[in-house]
Amino acid sequence: MSRLQPRGPSGQSESRQRDLEQLLKRLEWTVIRRLDGLLHGDYRTLFRGFGLDLADLREYQYHDDVRHIDWNVTARLQTPYVREYNEDRDINAWFLLDLSPSVDFGSGQIRKRSVATDFVAVLARMLTRHGNRVGALLYGDKVDTVIPARSGRRHVLHLMDKMNSRPEVARSAGTRLGDLLQSAFQIVKRRSLIFMVSDFISAPGWAKPLALLSRRHEVIAVRLYDPLEMELPDIGLFVMQDAETAEQLFIDTHDKGFRKRFAELASRRESELRGAFRDAGVDALELATDDDLSDAILRFADLRKRRTQLSGGAMPMHLKGRRDLPVA
Repeated sequence: MSRLQPRGPSGQSESRQRDLEQLLKRLEWTVIRRLDGLLHGDYRTLFRGFGLDLADLREYQYHDDVRHIDWNVTARLQTPYVREYNEDRDINAWFLLDLSPSVDFGSGQIRKRSVATDFVAVLARMLTRHGNRVGALLYGDKVDTVIPARSGRRHVLHLMDKMNSRPEVARSAGTRLGDLLQSAFQIVKRRSLIFMVSDFISAPGWAKPLALLSRRHEVIAVRLYDPLEMELPDIGLFVMQDAETAEQLFIDTHDKGFRKRFAELASRRESELRGAFRDAGVDALELATDDDLSDAILRFADLRKRRTQLSGGAMPMHLKGRRDLPVA
């Protein structure tokens, strides 16, 4: 005997929950399991760590981070001393989610919104299964949803549902990421790990709030993009539509001059974005719609690991063992 399928809002909700459960299971098997193996189970390799408590003082040793020198004790004892810290392993993480119309774009089968959902599911699950809490601020044309920081697998599914159940907005007055960042500054009080997930297609004015937020929290910019936003292929005549305003423009991609100008503008925007991230002291994880999520996260983790080693006084491999080099 066949079972009747539930209909109406309740049935749609149950179906959506099953789909999200299957998606999370797939990500746990394909992405999180792979990251566990390659990161050796240490999800904190992705983060610098914060919430440090002073544990002890000891004499400076070769290759110690000079930023940890306690200059008051050093001056008093006439011998360099460094501070040692115990790290607070309890993390509050927040996702600032730009779900404006432009993230619904994708030149292939995968849209930027889907990439954002997968990323949030993976990172939220990696954090919550260790007892950490995750929350989120959702932005469409304003910050309209705040999800308090909680732990657990069910909470991750709730967060994914809130992202996926939002209706698409066909037209908007334009994205203002500055509003999202300012809201986060007011709402997130405790020092936290913050992922700013956006394609950064926005009105100007967000760079300064991003810099201010990074002074209080550890901020990672997660930049979503599609390859078609970087370079136009020669595919003839077609209509291009602005994802934010729905304004349409008829263009001819046979025109080499037009494709060149488009690429130059895209390159200029890339430089401005990277400059804004650099000035704010924020690392950027770039996620393309045609990229493998686990590969992108691993590249980012490796970059941060090498950067931390260099900033901490670590020497390049070809210089190790040289005793004639000055100590930083």
